[in-house]
Amino acid sequence: MKTMVKIYIPRGYYLIQEETAYELVKGSIILNIKDLINSNRHSDSSRLNGCCGLDGCDGMNRVCLNDHEVGTEYSDCWRYHKVVLNPELVKLI
Repeated sequence: MKTMVKIYIPRGYYLIQEETAYELVKGSIILNIKDLINSNRHSDSSRLNGCCGLDGCDGMNRVCLNDHEVGTEYSDCWRYHKVVLNPELVKLI
């Protein structure tokens, strides 16, 4: 049985979190996973847990091309699929 992917935000759009809520801090930049470029999954495998994708429960799991942590991918079957970039580590240009 195939699980239906739950997309949090359409491709080509982004959101900026206006207040702290759950795992999101104020100013977090939320993207569609397919819009994330120039990044890789974290080299620490303990950050890459999930059954069908990444559950995002173990800290930031996405890094830039220079291996600096930038945010968290949520792509497991029970989560809405999105990438949340940490506003203290990246800037919107």
